[in-house]
Amino acid sequence: MAIDAGTGSVRAVIFDTRGNQVGCSQREWKHKEDPRYPGSMDFDWTANWALTCACTRDALTETGVRASQIAAVSTTCMREGIVLYDAAGKEIWACANVDARSGKEVRQLKQISPELEKEIYLESGQTFALSALPRLLWVKNKFPGLYYKAARIGMFNDWIIHRLSGTLIVEPSNGSTTGLFNLQTRTWDKNIARYCGLRDDIFPEVRECGTVAAKVSRSGAEESGLEEGTPLVIGGGDCQLGSIGVGVTGVNEAAVFGGSFWQYEYNTGTGKTSPRCDVRVNCHAVDNVWQYEALAFKPGLVMRWYRDAFCGEETRLAAERRTDPYALMDKAARKIPAGSYGMLCAFSGVMNFISWRHAAPTFTNFDLDPGRFNKYTFYRAIMENTALVTLGNLRLVEQVTGNRPEKIVFAGGASKSALWPQILADVLGIPVEVPVVREATALGAALLAGKGIGLYPDIQEAARTLVKIEERFIPDEANGKVYRQAYDTWQAVYEPLLKLSDEKITRYMWSAPGL
Repeated sequence: MAIDAGTGSVRAVIFDTRGNQVGCSQREWKHKEDPRYPGSMDFDWTANWALTCACTRDALTETGVRASQIAAVSTTCMREGIVLYDAAGKEIWACANVDARSGKEVRQLKQISPELEKEIYLESGQTFALSALPRLLWVKNKFPGLYYKAARIGMFNDWIIHRLSGTLIVEPSNGSTTGLFNLQTRTWDKNIARYCGLRDDIFPEVRECGTVAAKVSRSGAEESGLEEGTPLVIGGGDCQLGSIGVGVTGVNEAAVFGGSFWQYEYNTGTGKTSPRCDVRVNCHAVDNVWQYEALAFKPGLVMRWYRDAFCGEETRLAAERRTDPYALMDKAARKIPAGSYGMLCAFSGVMNFISWRHAAPTFTNFDLDPGRFNKYTFYRAIMENTALVTLGNLRLVEQVTGNRPEKIVFAGGASKSALWPQILADVLGIPVEVPVVREATALGAALLAGKGIGLYPDIQEAARTLVKIEERFIPDEANGKVYRQAYDTWQAVYEPLLKLSDEKITRYMWSAPGL
């Protein structure tokens, strides 16, 4: 069983030993903003634990699988979310992944030294944009009593195992996103905490992914429906486990995960960081492998907005025909030529981790010609913009590593599109492979569970054996030529758009805390 604590939902997924999904139970959850603290994203551990246990129980009931048949459980989650515990192991504070309440604290950290963020990045691969550092400083500033009561810090995948067993162990793939890890040693670096004026005595044990952390306790069994004594195997962050779930486990392999955000993940054999501090570096969930990560902001959310705002007719027809409205929109958008008649849109820029912000959303360079510039042209332009951002991110990583992958494995909700994978291949100029299991994070957790109990002696070989490719998209050279020109034009357009937001004439689509 894999338990996946995502941004928008939690689910329990059961797989057989050949990697086939047997069943899944899912519950949506929301992370509320505290009205006193704009940008906050609180995590309700009591309500969310009840939802987690409902998923584990329902997954067993709905599949008819007995608790005694679950050989092992592993966990995965949204990254960056953190939990603070008291000395008795009780949760006392938690926030979800893109909590942005700590802008003042980012500025406070930068006042320590103008070079502090860069120095931390070169050591940890993280900036203040998503790390735990400003959030911990926020707790210290706002709730000093709670701050000094805290005895341990952990992530959400660790939290699930802790609730099931009473044992708290952090692993490198998610732990490294805190900004408190040394990439080379793959464990806590207390010096970073000291430099930031934070405590250095709240760090639990670190073990590598795929090792047994504990076993389900009696109380954990009573709450979850799992059997007491079931092995609990250390999992990892969602993108790292997703990479395992699509077979991207070796050096110089890469994946793109197309969901609410698009992550480009590139595997390396070193934890080397970028001198420009522009790309994120994390520990992979595979031993002695690291990942460069570059994100495109909100493509999945943009597409959902566009569908709901402008494609009501397709949604109605899809309901009648029992199909997906995106499938109808894809079919119509295929008739639009590559480059969308020269129209461009901007919803996200190429990643710049040390100064991470995105210009106001924009459509531009279209004529008042409904024959060419209809809603399907705009729809295709959104797809093309996302692929262009991914190209920029690929080039960013290539500048640091000197390498680019021979192919891209494309997974997540966007990979279900009949059109988007081809656009991605055409833009990148690299073959794109779509696996059979596209929601791969849970499968990666299941493979780690199997490794932990000796079912799979080598996680890389297990992934290569069990991950199946459903379709391969070959780049179209003619389309690629169009897109290379479009990329140059888009970059020239985006720079002044970002300047307008910098000058507060337009609103950023998103900016990191403290900018």
